[in-house]
Amino acid sequence: MSSTITKAPFRADHVGSLLRPEVLHQARKDFKEGNISAGQLREVETQEIKHIVDKQIEVGLQAVTDGEFRRRFWHTDFLEHLNGIEGYVPEHGYKFDGIETERYDIRCNGKISFNPNHPFIEDFIEFKEIVGDRAVAKLTIPSPNQLFNAGIQNPEFYPDLEEFTNDIIQAYRDAIKAFYDAGCRYIQLDDVYIAGLCAPTLPFSSSNLTREKLIDLALHVVNSVLEDKPEDLTVTTHLCRGNYRSTWAFEGAYDKIAPTLFAKENVDGFFLEYDDDRSGDFKPLEYIPNGGAQVVLGIFTSKFGELEDKETIKARVQEATNYVPLEQLCISPQCGFASTHHGNKLTEDEQWAKLKYIVDVANEIWE
Repeated sequence: MSSTITKAPFRADHVGSLLRPEVLHQARKDFKEGNISAGQLREVETQEIKHIVDKQIEVGLQAVTDGEFRRRFWHTDFLEHLNGIEGYVPEHGYKFDGIETERYDIRCNGKISFNPNHPFIEDFIEFKEIVGDRAVAKLTIPSPNQLFNAGIQNPEFYPDLEEFTNDIIQAYRDAIKAFYDAGCRYIQLDDVYIAGLCAPTLPFSSSNLTREKLIDLALHVVNSVLEDKPEDLTVTTHLCRGNYRSTWAFEGAYDKIAPTLFAKENVDGFFLEYDDDRSGDFKPLEYIPNGGAQVVLGIFTSKFGELEDKETIKARVQEATNYVPLEQLCISPQCGFASTHHGNKLTEDEQWAKLKYIVDVANEIWE
C-alpha cells in the first residue's frame, strides 16, 4: 500500500497553525506601537510565510498552510470580517485548564453575510502563488458552527434562531465559493463548538435546545453549507477541545456526537484529537461509513516537543483499524502548534522535528 495519496487529507497531514517566529512577534509589536506601517508588517508576514512553506515541503508534507501567520487568533480574525460580526474585548477570556485566555471575542452587530472584500481571499491568492505547484495549499477557517457559541446571536437582529441559522449558512456558502474561485481546493473547518457537544457539561451553548437538538443543528449547518460543494474541492472538519499555550478547555469522548456527525456529516475527512485520555477511545469511529470520510488520527501532540514512541503510534493506528480500514486512516498532530499568536510550549526546531517524524512514521505504516 502506498503512503502517497493524491487527494487530501494526506497520510501525514497537519492541522495548520505554526509557531510564530520572533521576527514576526517583533514586527507585530512594532506595528502596534506605530513604529512600522501595515505594509511593512505585511512584508514581514509574507517573508516568514515563504520560509515556513519551504520548511513544510522540506519535511515532506503534501499539504501546506500559511501557518496562520497573518492572524492573531485562529477564529476571530476570520469571523470579524464577515458582515454583521465585530470583534471586541470582553470582561473575561475563555477558561482553560489552569489559565484564562487573552480577552478577545466576536459578536453579532447586524445582519450576517459574507463580505466579498474579506481580506482572507487576497491572503489566500498570495499564499497559493508562494506555494505554486510544489504542494497543496490548504486553507483553515473556523466552522460556521462557531457562530452558535453563547452570546453571539443578537436578538435585536435575530430574535429567531432559524433566520440566524439561514444567514450563517448562506454566508459560508458564499465564502466557500469565493475561496474556490480564488483557486482553493483544500479547506479545513475548525470546529471547537462541535467538539464541545461531547463534553459532560456543554461549555459554549446558552440555548435551551437539548444536546441532541444542538447536534442535529450543527450537522444541518455544515451539510447545508456544503450542499453544492464542487467535486474537486476537499473539505475536512477538525474537532478540537481547546489549544492555548499548551492547555485545553474541556474533555469528553466522541461517543455523544458520533452516531450523527461521524455518520452523516458530508465532509471528506475528520481531523480528530487522540493525543491523550481526554479524547476517549477509538470506538466512536465505528460510525464512520466504510469508504466514506478519511479519518486523520491526531495521535501526536502539538502541545509539547517530545517525540512519541514510534511503536506505540503504530499500535494505536492498528487499534483504530478495528473500526476504520487502514486505507481510510491518516495521522497528524491533534491540533495546530499555535492556535493563537502566543503559541504552544515547544520550540520551532521541536515543531519541525515532530512534523518530519509524522511524515516518516506515515511512510513506514503505509509503505
